[in-house]
Amino acid sequence: MAVSYVLMNVELGSEEKVLEEIRRLPYVKECHRLYGVYDMIAKVEADSMDELKQAITWKIRRLPGVRSTITTIAIE
Repeated sequence: MAVSYVLMNVELGSEEKVLEEIRRLPYVKECHRLYGVYDMIAKVEADSMDELKQAITWKIRRLPGVRSTITTIAIE
């Protein structure tokens, strides 16, 4: 199982819409709004690193309102 935490900055005023959209994605297990440098964090799980990469690159990063992301890969 590949696990990643994705920190996001989103457009001002789009936080709730982005949060709802991200929580609907099948690979996203948790997503929370944050105070601080980043606006949100999502826990993403997939069966392989390739699936994880696809989910982050083609689903999360391309959502309207997502300005930037930082992806961390969890190690066992």
